[in-house]
Amino acid sequence: MPTETTPSTAPRPLKLAAAVVAAEGLVLAVLGIVEAITIDRDRLVLGLTTAGFLLLYGAGLLFVARGLYRTSPWSRGPAVFAQLIQLFMAYSFWGGSTRFVSVILAVAAVAVLAAVFQKPSMDALNREPGDEDHPVL
Repeated sequence: MPTETTPSTAPRPLKLAAAVVAAEGLVLAVLGIVEAITIDRDRLVLGLTTAGFLLLYGAGLLFVARGLYRTSPWSRGPAVFAQLIQLFMAYSFWGGSTRFVSVILAVAAVAVLAAVFQKPSMDALNREPGDEDHPVL
């Protein structure tokens, strides 16, 4: 097993997608930490479950971003699924004072989807399982 790190062979659109997904994961993790810190005694169970969900979802997105950066074929499905959920979230935030949040969510989701479905990204993620030069983990 090699001890030195090798640069990513991911094409530029896939690196962009990995960066955006990683940013989404970090934001969710920070929101989870903030939720955990500001839990009110009157809603303890709701606060704990919300904080736990946000932390786990953020960690999952960070893991998916790592997979995209390393061109792991398994990472495309979870990345696309998370962005589709995010598009529905953007739709639910549309209107009133949350319109800005809606636009940010939608732009990020569309950017990731466009980057993941570009031909260089698809080619990098469609390799055969035996073609890997490095382990996923």
